Amino acid sequence: MSTVKKTLLLATPVVLLCGWFAYDYLMTNLKFIPTTAEERAAIHAEVAAQDENALYKPAQSPRSIQPANPLNNVYFGDLHIHSNLSADAYLFGNRRDLDATYRFAKGESASIETGEVIELTRPLDFAAVTDHAEGFGRVMACAEPATPEIAEDCELINNPTLLSFLELRANMENRPLVENLRYFDNDRAVERQYHLDTWEAIKAAAERHNEPGVFTTFAAYEYSPAMVDRGKHHRNVIFRTSVTPDYAVSAYDADSEIDLWKQLDVTCGKDCEFLTIPHNPNKSWGLAFASETIDGIPYTRDDWRLREKFEPLVEMFQIKGNSECVLGYGATDEECGFEQFLPVCEEGQVTLCIHPTSMVRDGLKKGLVLEESLGFNPMKFGLMASTDTHNSNPGDAEEWDYRGANSYVGSPAKNRLQDGVRQPKVANPGGLAAVWARENTRDALFDAMSRREVYATSGTRPTLRFFAGAELPEDLTQTGDLEAAYATGVPMGGTLNADAGVPRLFVWATQDPDHAPLAKIQIIKGWLEDGEARETVFDVACADTDASGACISAKAPVDLSDCSWSESAGAPELRADWVDPNYDASHNAFYYARVIQIPTCRWTTYDSLRLGLAPPTDVSATITEMAWSSPIWVSARD
Repeated sequence: MSTVKKTLLLATPVVLLCGWFAYDYLMTNLKFIPTTAEERAAIHAEVAAQDENALYKPAQSPRSIQPANPLNNVYFGDLHIHSNLSADAYLFGNRRDLDATYRFAKGESASIETGEVIELTRPLDFAAVTDHAEGFGRVMACAEPATPEIAEDCELINNPTLLSFLELRANMENRPLVENLRYFDNDRAVERQYHLDTWEAIKAAAERHNEPGVFTTFAAYEYSPAMVDRGKHHRNVIFRTSVTPDYAVSAYDADSEIDLWKQLDVTCGKDCEFLTIPHNPNKSWGLAFASETIDGIPYTRDDWRLREKFEPLVEMFQIKGNSECVLGYGATDEECGFEQFLPVCEEGQVTLCIHPTSMVRDGLKKGLVLEESLGFNPMKFGLMASTDTHNSNPGDAEEWDYRGANSYVGSPAKNRLQDGVRQPKVANPGGLAAVWARENTRDALFDAMSRREVYATSGTRPTLRFFAGAELPEDLTQTGDLEAAYATGVPMGGTLNADAGVPRLFVWATQDPDHAPLAKIQIIKGWLEDGEARETVFDVACADTDASGACISAKAPVDLSDCSWSESAGAPELRADWVDPNYDASHNAFYYARVIQIPTCRWTTYDSLRLGLAPPTDVSATITEMAWSSPIWVSARD
């Protein structure tokens, strides 16, 4: 045997042993959050060195209270928010409680734990804190641990290591989900009481901050079943009033979404109403719009009825990406590449990718197919967006104010722009839900969500109206007569009978007063023909056109030296009166509107200015913010 080979054989066990000790050291000592004053001071010094004056952003403005309006006002809010009561948010360092979370939504500036300042340009109109029900009680139990054994386990939450985090995440990916009672002295009764206390605290905070006509809150939580590779088949549960079940039905209680609906239906009781909103279909590994549950059990007709009854909306845009559509499964419009978080699945790939049943446009088309066999469409859902922030900063979806989503993990700015690491950079600040309601109250907003008169935005606040009807006045683009639009047509979220005649579609968008002008409006159509669901996209209103009248892609210059934009490009308002040139009354169909702004800086470019760096080259320096209406359906059935 050669000397070299002998040396390698002798050295290998030593190298492996050293490698194991190094791995073990990193796993048990690599911390997510700083634990000493010196570590915290160093992070705050990094934040202080960031140049917040290097970039342009609008000034803060006060709340504008709208009087009740029978033709409806638009209200902007966030229905996917985590406070320090979510175990994952707490694990990553968020110590901002329910009251601090709601105060931020109402316009109060704040600082996250690293020292970065966060603030909304305008207060929100409504909000719902949706902490994970599967972690209810854990933070409360660890606030004053009753025994030394509990205190030892709680140390892993207060000062987590990489190993403790990976263990927690692995436990949350097991099915069936088994609850860890160590934090409750292995006593189910103790756990249940802490769970109830947490749920009561969440509801009480919502009551404290609810101001009818000014700011609306909802009792709410997130149902978060386990999935491999950090998949999401989660749902936010929103209650109409303070009348709710005594406890929050979690993934420990309900194995699937069907079990969730059934248990909520039973426990909700008299005067209690709820709806569920799934999020991140793009990360559902194809389950979002499949015909089976998370455990592979096929949906029955009764199951589809439950979905139709309790799930009128889908959260299609948030921090973890855009779930409208993706290039590769029938979609050809370039806008489907907007803020994609994951790639399309390769052959044989199951997780960490987008499936044909992962995106809302595919879900809407599948609904048309299901209607043929079921006689009803269980995927007649509206579109909304939210943030999914874990920093207790509801609605903080403006590119210039993005500070990451998980406290110390995403802050300071250098953590968000790590060289050679693309994953943090494909996230985004999230979106907003826009609701058309007569007034800013729980009942009015809940009614609007139930009838799907709601739209999604990628974070800005443009105004978007969308109507359809065979009798709509032809001069709506000139008159803007909303009373006539409601009287002769249906708004977004509604359904028309094809027998009524060829529908006219009226869409009206105005720019966010604190953001850039509009570039164009598109109508996306999906229809069923010969048993096959199809789609197409039409440009119906443009700020700029060529000689033939076709839209010119938004190419407004963006000043990357400070991220200011030009008000001379684009349009402050766009209107369109449109009739489908290929309309066929024998086809079930849907239409929704998509509004696109002129380009502005993406958050990664704002962070580059803070740090005095060039924008990263592995993501776009600019973004074209968007808004998506809920669809209007045309039914060919009697």
